[in-house]
Amino acid sequence: MAESVKHVAIAILTQCDRFLMQLRDPVPHIVHPGHWGMFGGHLDAGETPQEAIWRELAEEICYTPPALTLFCEDREVSVVRHVFYGELAVPIEALDLREGWDLGLLTAEQIQAGWAHSAIAQRACPIGAPHQRLLLEFLQHQANAVAIEP
Repeated sequence: MAESVKHVAIAILTQCDRFLMQLRDPVPHIVHPGHWGMFGGHLDAGETPQEAIWRELAEEICYTPPALTLFCEDREVSVVRHVFYGELAVPIEALDLREGWDLGLLTAEQIQAGWAHSAIAQRACPIGAPHQRLLLEFLQHQANAVAIEP
């Protein structure tokens, strides 16, 4: 019997050209253990992606962004990622990490390199492949956005 497709909502939160990332717990029963990824998670039964991302951010870091915009729906065989973006409008120290091993503001260079150091893990940790790909797509999208003057 085929496994059903899982839907998740994740957020690209930016502050001063950096990206808020979660270092996932180093436990073997989760997806991408010990890897950097975006905050978010599975949709609950009957929940929309928009409802899920607001709930997940409140649960994981006690944060409500000023606004979130849908960036894309990333479809793979067994998962659909509803990817939102918005601003991290508070200092990172104001966040209360309730899920994950560490959090950090990663640079575009770290995203491109595919790893970043964690003070808590005391080592360089990889960025989860789908999260890196989506962030690189987001960076390209931002670079292609051209401001026009009247």
